[in-house]
This record gives sequence, C-alpha cells and structure tokens, in this order.
Amino acid sequence: MTDMNTNQYSAAEQGLGYIYQPRFALLRLLQLPESTSILMEKDDDLEFVDKDGVKTLTSLKHKAVGDRLTDLSTDFWKSVRIWLACYHRDGGSEANLRFFLFTTGTVSKTSFLRYFLDDPSPDEGVKAPLSQLAEDALAKTESKTISAIAKEFHRLNEDEKENFLTCITIFDGGPRIADVPSIIKDQHMRSVRREFRDAIFERLEGWWDDVVVSLLTGKRSEPIYGYEISDKLSVFAEEYKSDNLPITFRGKAPAGEIDAENDPRLFVVQLREIGIASNRIRNAILDYYRAFEQRSAWARENLLISGEMEEYEDRLVDEWSRYRDVVFEDLDEESAETVLLEAGKALYQWADLESGNSCTLRIRERVTEPYVVRGGFHILANTRPLPRVYWHPHFMSRIGMLLGATQ
Repeated sequence: MTDMNTNQYSAAEQGLGYIYQPRFALLRLLQLPESTSILMEKDDDLEFVDKDGVKTLTSLKHKAVGDRLTDLSTDFWKSVRIWLACYHRDGGSEANLRFFLFTTGTVSKTSFLRYFLDDPSPDEGVKAPLSQLAEDALAKTESKTISAIAKEFHRLNEDEKENFLTCITIFDGGPRIADVPSIIKDQHMRSVRREFRDAIFERLEGWWDDVVVSLLTGKRSEPIYGYEISDKLSVFAEEYKSDNLPITFRGKAPAGEIDAENDPRLFVVQLREIGIASNRIRNAILDYYRAFEQRSAWARENLLISGEMEEYEDRLVDEWSRYRDVVFEDLDEESAETVLLEAGKALYQWADLESGNSCTLRIRERVTEPYVVRGGFHILANTRPLPRVYWHPHFMSRIGMLLGATQ
C-alpha cells in the first residue's frame, strides 16, 4: 500500500480539513463567552458574532506537519480575498469586522506575516506600515491567483489598506485534529469526573456533529450559541452522577425488520401465548433491544457497580412475583383458558404500562426511562433454560411443549 503521506495524489490533509472544521469550531466556541454565536460556511469557514455584534470571519488551515506560511502563501492570500469581499460589502472601515486565520502550520520568522500573529515576538527596529509590507510582498508574486487578489487589495486607498490589515490576526501552531479532544476534556470538562470524560466527550461531539449537519443542510437556520454547548454538556454530565445513568438508546431500533409473528425468542413466545397483538409485541421487541443494548453500553463504560445489575433484576422479580400472586390469587387448575389468558394479560399490562412509573423499580433514582424497566422484564422473560418471569399462569408447565414447537 502506498504511504498516505508520500503519495502525490493523496488528499489526506484536505480531507482532515473538512473534519477539522466542526471539531475546531466546538473547541473555539467553548473558549469564547457563552453569548457568542457561530455560523459555518457562510462568509468564511467559521463566522463568530459576539454579544456586541462584532463579526469574526475565521479561516481554518489544517496543514501537513512542518508546513510554514511565507509572504506569498496562498493559504493567507486566499483568505484575504474572502475577507476583502466582506470588507467591501459591509462598509469598509465602518464595518464591524475582524479576520482570523487559524493554522496548524507556523509563520516563517522572516515573513512579514509575523506581524499579524496574535502573540508576536518582540521586534527589533521599526517596521514599515502593514500596507507597505503587503504591497512589497505582492510586487514579487508571479502567481496569477495572488495577482488577481492583489488587484482587489489595490482597490483600497492607503488608509483603507492599513485599516483592513489591522483587522487580521493569525494564530499559528494551532492544535491538530487529533489533539482537540484532549484539550476539550482537560480544559473544559474539569467539573466532570475523569473516568467519565471520554464517554461524555463522545456524546457531546456526536450531538455537535448532528447540530452542524442541520446547520449546513439548512434544516437549522439560526446560528449556534455557546450556551447550547454548556447546557448540553451539563445534561450529559448529570447522567453520570451516582444516582443516575446515561440514556443513549431512546428511539433506537435494531437493524433489519421486526418480525413479531415469527420471532422465536422466549419472551416473544410468551407474549404470543397470552394473545398479545402484533403491534404490542413489536413494542416489546423494541424495549428488549433498547434495554439490552443500554446495559451493554453501561458495562462497556464501567458505569455499573459490581453486582448492581443482579440486585436490580432480583428487585424486578420480587415485585413481579408480588403482583403475580395478586392477579393469580383466584385461579386454580380448573380455571378456563379464557380466564387464564385474561389473568396473563392483566399481569403483562402491569409490567408494560404501569411498572415504568414506579420509583421502586428504577435501577437508580434518576433513571426514569421506561424502556429500562419494561425491557428488564422482557430480558428476565427470555432467560434460559427457564424464564425468571412469565405471564400465562400455566406457562412454566407448558414451556417444554411450546419451545419444542418453535424450534
């Protein structure tokens, strides 16, 4: 395989640049006041607006390691072309604009671009006006692209040139795409317990990417505000407190079709045995899937205390057995099948519609999502070789015959 970094046709850095944009935007918005808003791919890569209405057009450049900006770097001058168009459009020196260039590369120490750095090194001697330095650099170009930009620049008078250039700031040596997550976790998630930061960052970035897609596709028209990130981060962090657990499978469904009529799993067989309609069985399959996958996610993230799930299942079984004894109290061996079916349906209705509202059946106090309880009962009803809960009063005596018929 050809090395990605040496292949002359590789578009790796360009591809990283597209991915870098939303990830860097998340970091930058966390660094700015919560009242700051952001738009993407409007006038520039990113467009920030503060509470006073000052607009900052921001260009991003994710460059190969060791890349440098020099006097005639197209990365800088192509951004200048974008900024000039907005400067003209918004009233020139009267425009409430700033122009930022963030690059993972570094500005050459001999380039006049060093005077645009946000934290320039102390300079020896007196430098010429920025407009003069820019004109001197442009006079040396042989690039048709930069020559065209130079014509746009020379449309400004001397005062406008100086004013325009003083609005530009370059931030070089910026974090690379792989560095951004650790910066966010270390600097902006200090209130989150260290062992949960990876999981919470993953959820935060997943939410952020969805918001960005909505913005770029036009599904969302208003800008994104910094306080939205703070609010979402706070919500995620709350789910990892000692009395809570994150709910990440709400609304999720298994891959492929749900076959309520022929699904051979024991918990589905049980529901068919008491005559539950297919649409309700489909809901049960969804609850089972969500609860099972949610438990797996909690286990992968080491969120459960040792023995916690076993103790929780014991509580479910205990509560089920108490309700079962009440519903089945008047039944006997002579009870008609219709009576048995009604009793089974009544017991299942409690588990399906009422148990999710019971505080005593929550795995933790603040875990209120119903599928955790409903799906928990279906998981218990699916236990082999014998289910820990059942619905039909005679199911346990019929289980061998029923399972044989489904195999």
